[in-house]
Amino acid sequence: MAHLLGGESLHLEYPTKVVFDSVTLGIAEGDRIGIVGRNGDGKSTLLGMLAGLVEPDGGRVTVRGGVRVGVLDQADTLADDDTIRSAVVGDRPEHEWAGDARTRDVLAGLLGDLPWESRLGDLSGGQRRRVALAHLLAQDWDVMFLDEPTNHLDVEAITWLAGHLKRRWPAGSGGLLVVTHDRWFLDEVCTMTWEVHDRIVEAFEGGYAAYILQRVERDRMAASSEARRQNLARKELAWLRRGAPARTSKPRFRIDAANALIEDVPEIRDKTALQSLALSRLGKDVVDLLDAGVSYGDHTVLRDVEWRIAPGERTGILGVNGAGKSTLLGLVAGSLAPTEGRVKRGKTVKVATLTQRLDELEAHLNDPVRVVLERLRTSYSFGTGSKTQELTPGQLLERLGFSSAQLSTPVKDLSGGQKRRLQLLLILLEQPNVLILDEPTNDLDTDMLAAMEDLLDSWPGTLIVVSHDRYFLERVTDNQFAILDARLRHLPGGVDEYLRLRALQDAAPTSSAGSAAAGPASGLSGADLRTAKKEVAALERRIGKVQGEVDAARAALAEHDHADYEGLAARMARITAAETDVAAMEERWFVLTEEIG
Repeated sequence: MAHLLGGESLHLEYPTKVVFDSVTLGIAEGDRIGIVGRNGDGKSTLLGMLAGLVEPDGGRVTVRGGVRVGVLDQADTLADDDTIRSAVVGDRPEHEWAGDARTRDVLAGLLGDLPWESRLGDLSGGQRRRVALAHLLAQDWDVMFLDEPTNHLDVEAITWLAGHLKRRWPAGSGGLLVVTHDRWFLDEVCTMTWEVHDRIVEAFEGGYAAYILQRVERDRMAASSEARRQNLARKELAWLRRGAPARTSKPRFRIDAANALIEDVPEIRDKTALQSLALSRLGKDVVDLLDAGVSYGDHTVLRDVEWRIAPGERTGILGVNGAGKSTLLGLVAGSLAPTEGRVKRGKTVKVATLTQRLDELEAHLNDPVRVVLERLRTSYSFGTGSKTQELTPGQLLERLGFSSAQLSTPVKDLSGGQKRRLQLLLILLEQPNVLILDEPTNDLDTDMLAAMEDLLDSWPGTLIVVSHDRYFLERVTDNQFAILDARLRHLPGGVDEYLRLRALQDAAPTSSAGSAAAGPASGLSGADLRTAKKEVAALERRIGKVQGEVDAARAALAEHDHADYEGLAARMARITAAETDVAAMEERWFVLTEEIG
């Protein structure tokens, strides 16, 4: 493949730190490269050097003649007085940009909800970031450098961006270098991964899953001293191989080697033990939303919400910005009262919320981390059953990636990712039994995300997560719900089902009035269509009920006399039969939803 650009013997250092030492690498036609590594190790700096934005102290960057390079960095260079139109298409005539399929696709994928003539100074930071990305993607480039392009994008926009980048250039042409902590995006788009660590850049074939396998092999062969990091990687690999069926066909790594590496790795969560412990801490009643709704004047945010949250339940919530996710969390947390229906809360429920605002740190900004810890509990119970251990706050911080030297750092001087991890620690030390995470992955690198996931695997309580990070959502939750048309809807098919439903929802307004009234094209007659929709609704209710019974039965197993083998076998047989029923109902649900369209 033809060389596009590269760096030779790159050296960069700051007064207190050498960032890169004699790094040589290159980008060829057809390369789609993801950059990973811990925060502060130089990912964005490497991208900046190759893009010509950062001058190395030694070595050189070469670009093949005629190669056009486009860059999305972290800086906001948009002029406040510009409009979205002028920022994205400049002074190009309307017939020119409107007639260009790529430009239309970019506008629909990123800016469909924003008025075309809006002044940039009136937009939020996230909206301005989307405009900058649209401006870049609407132009022709041979190589593109993207620094955290998924920031401020929801699940749908991230999915669109992945598809756009995969089809942007013909196979074997163009070059892409992307820094992102979104592991689903890395797996979906990238064919090579560069890991930045210890002043070097190490190349791995494949996306994130393939990189994890090769890193485990590397660490094992080198007898790496980073035992904790290695174990987390092996655990994550086990989940990738066992827990993500939709992804297994994408990473092209050796399955036999992967199975050999994870054969002694247990399931990522002991669901029975966690549910049993959650039941003992919470009782049978957690939070029940009973025909709950919230309206502001004539505007209905939520309606007819029926959700009985079980002890130990792990649920992800999806929905577009403004759909009502924060309102739903407010009902669960008790900070918001419904305007219709009611919310029933168990007597022992203690809810804690990891917000996006870092509120928990406001009172500690001038204090060193060590002083903050001294005011907290002396220990924290971690794990389940025989694996339960008592960790000090300092040990827990170490597990979340803090070094002993950082304990003397004032909270205000911590990085965004460090503040996020300290915020989680403060909440966990309150010993809540219902934990709400609202966009918890902001500012965290892939290693720290894995550390947070590992911590949550042994957290014995009810977990509710709102996140645009698809990988994290699928990794830490067992089922997903979406807010669609102000209603809460269970998603047996997970994120893929949500994206399909949203695509149908977006397509509906574009059809004629007659066809919109009749619903999506399905091939069913009006009567059959109504019958199918009723059956789908009934199946969703039945699936939710039976799955709740299964979860409760599994939790009860922990209290059963294990010497009573016959009774235990009978209970397991009933659970297995119920799970078989759920699988059959879900299969029927999929068939019907395909017929409905």
